[in-house]
Amino acid sequence: MSIHISANKGDIAETVLLPGDPLRAKAIADNFLTDAVCYNNVRGMLGYTGLYNGKRVSVQGTGMGMPSLAIYVNELIQLGAKRLIRVGTCGAYNGDLNIGEIIIALSASTDSNINDHYFPGASYAPTASFNLLHKTYEAAKSEGLNVLVGPIFSSDIFYQDDPKHYEKWADFGILAVEMESAALYALAAKHNVEALAILTVSDSLVTGAIASAEEREKNFLKMATLALGQA
Repeated sequence: MSIHISANKGDIAETVLLPGDPLRAKAIADNFLTDAVCYNNVRGMLGYTGLYNGKRVSVQGTGMGMPSLAIYVNELIQLGAKRLIRVGTCGAYNGDLNIGEIIIALSASTDSNINDHYFPGASYAPTASFNLLHKTYEAAKSEGLNVLVGPIFSSDIFYQDDPKHYEKWADFGILAVEMESAALYALAAKHNVEALAILTVSDSLVTGAIASAEEREKNFLKMATLALGQA
């Protein structure tokens, strides 16, 4: 049994969805999984395993930020996870992105030092698993979902001092910002497992638009359905 997840090998499915909010993990289990069992509530970070269309899948809250996510990803891999799919929200850096649009993150730049521990003095470029990205993109197209594939930015800082900080990233093609995927992609590469981040736009740093609570919930469940299809 691991330190932060009260589960044993066999309790975790090979495919794990990773929302930041543990209550979103519960929402996925309640809305989509049959025969769901809660295997973890340590520190209130809920985790469930159940069936989706007859396939076994787990969903585990990870908290906010790369250090928190890294704890759960390391322990999930130790417990047998093979495909790790982050399902979360992001802030648009591209003015053409609207609230509710889905981004599949090709790569994740970062202002964090988390990957410097592995590559001191060098810049490691964390990327998604191509097989998982390609399958998800094709599934989205077949379902008529409008998704955008491209690079994102994983930041350690939510409240930036400079309101125009996003502009330099946007100039280099970065679509949106969140706080976890750079660590997820690096750890997946280190442990030779698959990883992908699927994100919905919840706000725009360009236009100032912000999703309502109802929009966030609706868009999150749509994204979760796409992610669950990869089980």
